[in-house]
Parts: sequence; structure tokens; C-alpha cells
Amino acid sequence: QVQLVESGGGLVQFGGSLRLSCVASGFTFSRYAMTWVRQVPGKGLEWVSTINGGGQSTSYTGPVKGRFTVSRDNAKNTMYLQMKSLKPDDAAVYYCARYFGGDVRTASQLRLGDHDIWGQGTQVTVSS
Repeated sequence: QVQLVESGGGLVQFGGSLRLSCVASGFTFSRYAMTWVRQVPGKGLEWVSTINGGGQSTSYTGPVKGRFTVSRDNAKNTMYLQMKSLKPDDAAVYYCARYFGGDVRTASQLRLGDHDIWGQGTQVTVSS
């Protein structure tokens, strides 16, 4: 069964850190670019970061640059999002998603509609 399972969310204080994980199963993980997406209740989905299949290329949305780091361990079929200096604006449900087109040479902001497998999401709450 092809699936993605996120974990690692929780309540953190302003300025704190969290590391999210996304475990993949049912497909050859290393052959796909992967993306983190977040959603605030009542608002649309926001692209956060993409990493290519080998992990050499990454891309971030402006508000998280310098604070978030995406990485992956293909041997463990797992992608991570290390989040530091968290702000209330970072509070959201975070999803990981698979890019249906497979791998990319250079990570960039991929269209959310081009992701075919999504996890169930993990909630991140930041207290001010």
C-alpha cells in the first residue's frame, strides 16, 4: 500500500524547535521528489519546501528560509523537516506529499496539484 505517515508535531513555545518526519511505504522513495505543505484552518494549502530524490537539491518558501531545513534518509524511506525559531505564523497542519512526476534535478516550488500521495498531516502549534 502506497502511503505517507507524518509525525513529530506538537505544541512548542515561540522560538522553539520541532522536527517532523514523513515515513513512506509502498513505493521506491528515492525516485521521487517530496514536498512539505502546510495548512492553517480556514485557509488554503501553502507550499513549504521540496527536496529532490537524492536529497542534493532543496527549495523553501520565503518565510521559512533560514529557519527550516528539509532532508531525507532514503535508506529509511523518511523525509524530515527541522523547524527552528518557530513563530505563531508557523502554526498549521503539516503534510508531506509525493510529486507524481518522479524525481527532479533541481528542487523548486512544485504545483500542489502535481502531488498524488499525501499523508494525514501532523499539527504544529506555537504558543506566543
